[in-house]
Amino acid sequence: MKKHIVTFIFTVVLLIGGTTESFAASSSYTVKKGDTLYSIAKAYNISITDLKAWNGLTSNTIYPKQALKLTNGGTQAASKTPSRSNESNVVKELTVSASAYTANCNGCSGITATGINLKRNPDAKVIAVDPSIIPLGTKVYVEGYGYAVAGDIGGAIKGNKIDVFFPTKSEAFKWGRKDVKIKILK
Repeated sequence: MKKHIVTFIFTVVLLIGGTTESFAASSSYTVKKGDTLYSIAKAYNISITDLKAWNGLTSNTIYPKQALKLTNGGTQAASKTPSRSNESNVVKELTVSASAYTANCNGCSGITATGINLKRNPDAKVIAVDPSIIPLGTKVYVEGYGYAVAGDIGGAIKGNKIDVFFPTKSEAFKWGRKDVKIKILK
């Protein structure tokens, strides 16, 4: 039982993330306190990978007042927001064992592996994944959960297993553990 509690807490700590505020379109952005690469990428509809490449970043760490380029050679990335009606966005479909976690536990930081702050953004749809199966930053559709981003990792998340984030313990317990279909999107 103790091992399950520790795994649950560790998973919760790893799956916390991004802001939901919108930013005006421009070719650069000045980092504000509380920003994450995920929140900036989401607001501008660009990938974290592109954002890091355009700014020569080798880690997910950013600092307030840091200037970030939002384009590559003057053109903004053209990431598509997933659409339920557009099956051409589906790259792969898997059946996975899905458990749930929350950031609201004693000692949990609420910051995911990709820098998403789940305590500040309780409505964020984030899953923990095995990055060798689903790369971090990947957009997904999880049956019964909805559209989400692969924003975290966990010690117990190996192979075809995921954890889905919920803002409260009661919602996480209600989800429990179940086998679900997951669509990996472009």
